[in-house]
Amino acid sequence: MDMNDYDYNLPEALIAQTPLQNRASSNLLVLEPHSKHIQHDVFSNITNYLKKGDCLVLNDSRVIPVRLFGHKKDTFGKIEVLLLHETEEDTWEALVKPAKKVKTGTEIIFGDGQLIATCTAEKDDGARLLKLSYEGIFLEVLDQLGHMPLPPYIKEKLEDKERYQTVYAKEEGSAAAPTAGLHFTKSLLQRVEDMGVEIVYVTLHVGLGTFRPVTVENIEDHHMHSEYYVFSQESANKLNTIKQKGGKIISVGTTSTRVLETVMRDNNGVFKEKSGWTDIYIYPPYEYKAIDGLITNFHLPKSSLLLLVSALAGRDTILSAYEEAIERKYRFFSFGDAMFILPKKDEA
Repeated sequence: MDMNDYDYNLPEALIAQTPLQNRASSNLLVLEPHSKHIQHDVFSNITNYLKKGDCLVLNDSRVIPVRLFGHKKDTFGKIEVLLLHETEEDTWEALVKPAKKVKTGTEIIFGDGQLIATCTAEKDDGARLLKLSYEGIFLEVLDQLGHMPLPPYIKEKLEDKERYQTVYAKEEGSAAAPTAGLHFTKSLLQRVEDMGVEIVYVTLHVGLGTFRPVTVENIEDHHMHSEYYVFSQESANKLNTIKQKGGKIISVGTTSTRVLETVMRDNNGVFKEKSGWTDIYIYPPYEYKAIDGLITNFHLPKSSLLLLVSALAGRDTILSAYEEAIERKYRFFSFGDAMFILPKKDEA
């Protein structure tokens, strides 16, 4: 299985650099994967493609401003740090630049000393373990000193930090936004509920590995990054009921998808309360066990996320839809437009 089969040419001008003023005014490509029929719409009309008894599953993780700029205590050399995840209390795995300047024992000062990081271990690919010291509440210190960790393909400055959060973001811990959910407004979610569509929340703290391209040629050789998730018994009960009643489970984003498929895989086809780390790697010909449909953004060439959507709708169908989106000047990636891969219709 060759990763080059999941490549496509994207004009750089179509990589969205800023969010739209109105979240729900994004373009929406609606794909019926079995007939390969495509419709073009706006996201605010998503309710036209949902049915009473269906369920939307949203990832309520909240991005924390984990990009930090500091200097070495001894030489005052500038150091950039990207906190990835907490390995134990006040110890974080982080990416540092320039990595060669940060050895075990190096101290990095942020701000006026409100935060100090000491390197306790050196890892591969520029990663380091950092022991953090500060006074007060860590998230408040981070909010004061940190910057939003926008993906590397976004060059513009983000004026409003809340535009890289979903309107329902609650659980602090992501290093990147679950971007499929950025299109929803509170009023649109209310419309969804009012029509009888259930809304269920899961939590998966998104890591930066999400954006990394697959560098191996053979798809099966790729090692998936791990991300921490929480799936409650309340969510499990709701989803089991939806399934039993014949409703469709529609995942909002690849992160929600990874949670649901992990839980279903590990519990023999039943939703049960579960939390932990998942490194589930979804690629064709994976057979989905949990979800029926998917609302998602347009993903990078040769990425694990492109493989995930191709497993749901078929490689040729997805790449053909992407081609049409490019022709119509859709906006791509995190701040870009959306695609709704519809559930399979029930046979009469």
